Amino acid sequence: MQNFDAIVIGAGAAGLFCAGIAGQRGLSVLVLDHSEKVAEKIRISGGGRANFTNRDLDPHAPHKHFISANPNFCRSALSRYTPADFISLLQTHGIAFHEKHKGQLFCDHSAEDLIQMLLRECDAGGVQRWQPCGIQAVRVDSEGMYELDTDRGPVRSRSVVVATGGLSIPKIGATDFGYRIAKQFDLRLVEPRPGLVPMTFDGDHWLPYAGLSGLALPVRIETGDKKIRMAFNEDLLFTHRGLSGPAVLQISSYWHDKTPIRLNLAPDTDLPAALARAKATSRKLITNELAGLVPSRLADAWVQQDADWQRPVAEASDKALTRLAERLSRWEITPTGTEGYKKAEVTLGGVDTRDLSSQTMESKQPGLYFIGEVVDVTGWLGGYNFQWAWASAHACAQAL
Repeated sequence: MQNFDAIVIGAGAAGLFCAGIAGQRGLSVLVLDHSEKVAEKIRISGGGRANFTNRDLDPHAPHKHFISANPNFCRSALSRYTPADFISLLQTHGIAFHEKHKGQLFCDHSAEDLIQMLLRECDAGGVQRWQPCGIQAVRVDSEGMYELDTDRGPVRSRSVVVATGGLSIPKIGATDFGYRIAKQFDLRLVEPRPGLVPMTFDGDHWLPYAGLSGLALPVRIETGDKKIRMAFNEDLLFTHRGLSGPAVLQISSYWHDKTPIRLNLAPDTDLPAALARAKATSRKLITNELAGLVPSRLADAWVQQDADWQRPVAEASDKALTRLAERLSRWEITPTGTEGYKKAEVTLGGVDTRDLSSQTMESKQPGLYFIGEVVDVTGWLGGYNFQWAWASAHACAQAL
């Protein structure tokens, strides 16, 4: 049986980063993954350019950008390994990058550059990788050592790091393996659900908007009640099944089943004033006036919903115009669901942080660590989830 100082399960962002650091600290490290390819999530993220971190991250106020049953849990790791630390690693490897907006950093060339960097870091630490290699069982022997039965034979280690991610995007290999390990060792789980995911709408109330597929526009979106309300100013995308785009992905992580979302489809326009002005000065149809304020396809779809809006603006009643403005700036609609894990960028929930050390990521089960997306820490869209992967991996590798 082969012995290692640490076995990392999962060759994604967190797993590879942790293995590389631990290997370079002089530990013998084995990485196991059931997929043939490494880091598929990095490869497909950010349109193939990997939105690898976010400059705006405030490690002292993690609740601003992270969702968790205990948002303060991630503060320790995030403050000890910051976006600036990861940026300096990229610069050491000569990887060019740029900021898109809102602090989001992307590779100039390709996400592949980032993957190759992680593999070089692993090579520098003498890390062994077995891929594809399934795991049949994990157990603790009488000496407190971990034994794993794998497709390539049994292996043994005093530390096991679970970096298997969540349930998002099963077609690139996502499974519930990490949650099963947690349950095996009596660790608590926060119920997983899809995050950063498009929303779907069924039935007759969606019919007026079904023809808007492909239309994108900036909006203000919100959900929640007076006590807890979340809002984002981002781009919205109409799809053939519902709504997507950054606005919807962001709000989806805060949305709860059977509750509405509210959208302002012209967030930078005073619609009542603009329509009142048009009434006083224009002979055009309402739809033509509206097309100067919102995309024309949206204007057409909107005015079809009320006979009072299908006339010249000068002939419309004040009441009808007020109703139109109100409807566009406070469109309230209840999603029937989401596109689920197949389209979700992340998984909310996961291994309960109450059973983990925020300093080391070690669980109540000695020698068993959990890092990255498998933990109940989920970031906003825009590089925050990758930064959690780097930070949690770094905290764990320092502790191994």
